[in-house]
Amino acid sequence: MRPEETDAIAEALGGAVRAVSTLAGGFSHETCLVTYAGGRVVARLGGPAPAVEAAVMEMARRHVPVPEVLAVLPATERTRPAMLVEYVPGTLLDRVLATGDDGAGMRDLGAEVGRVVAGIAAVRFDRRGFFTGDPPAVGPERPWSEQLPAFAEKCMAATPGSRLDEAARRSWAGLCAAHAPALAAVDDHARLVHADVNPKNILVAHAGGGWRVEALLDWEFAYSGCPYGDAANMARFGDGYPAAFLDGFRTGFADHRPAGSPLHEDWAYLGRVLDMFALSDLVTRPLGHAVADQAAERIRSWIAEGVPRSL
Repeated sequence: MRPEETDAIAEALGGAVRAVSTLAGGFSHETCLVTYAGGRVVARLGGPAPAVEAAVMEMARRHVPVPEVLAVLPATERTRPAMLVEYVPGTLLDRVLATGDDGAGMRDLGAEVGRVVAGIAAVRFDRRGFFTGDPPAVGPERPWSEQLPAFAEKCMAATPGSRLDEAARRSWAGLCAAHAPALAAVDDHARLVHADVNPKNILVAHAGGGWRVEALLDWEFAYSGCPYGDAANMARFGDGYPAAFLDGFRTGFADHRPAGSPLHEDWAYLGRVLDMFALSDLVTRPLGHAVADQAAERIRSWIAEGVPRSL
């Protein structure tokens, strides 16, 4: 965090900043824990549209646990845009999953996470698309079934050849084109989608002998569309999770659909096809990006084995 940014945050909080520590960094932002006279807050600096993200978080907060947005600071010549949110105690889910525990507690944890992720879709819109403007509105988008083939082609053209060779890039673009028509079944869905549901963005805590999700973090990629994509996002690298957790997650997500949001019989497969957008985009990241390399491995496995029909 730059000194000028620390000063701007102190002014917004109305108290001197005593300490700053880096929590995490996304592809387009930096996240810090800020300690000041009044306590602690989390500052997210950078990102394409923090005001839009903040507004989306407030929509979601009526239905699922989301940190309260305290302030949004515009960019200046010497500072990045920033969003200040409440500090929520808890443990990141990825740390819990890394323990290797595969008992009943993991199944219960998965069910709780699935329940909360399903609840995101309680927020409805009148059409699909990405959020733009302040206040945010849903921009018009062509059907996802029409977008996927061209999007995959564009991403493959931008993917480093040392990550995916030419044959793999051609095969992936062809696989996306082959499965894209299936998305016609969900093209008209217009529910809130987090679009980055993964264990690094979920805070959990023990509660009453079980588990509770304390907060869903990082909403910068959210859009209006089909919620099955969130379930597939969580399961994308699920072979590295305890099996009991993933079983519980599937059940929790399927059993807790919001009112008016029926579950398509092929929901898991459709979620996987929606995840082809994210996989295509991830592999365009610069070399050395660990998640992009994981995405490339997933792409190679789908080329060899086909798009999974389940999570």
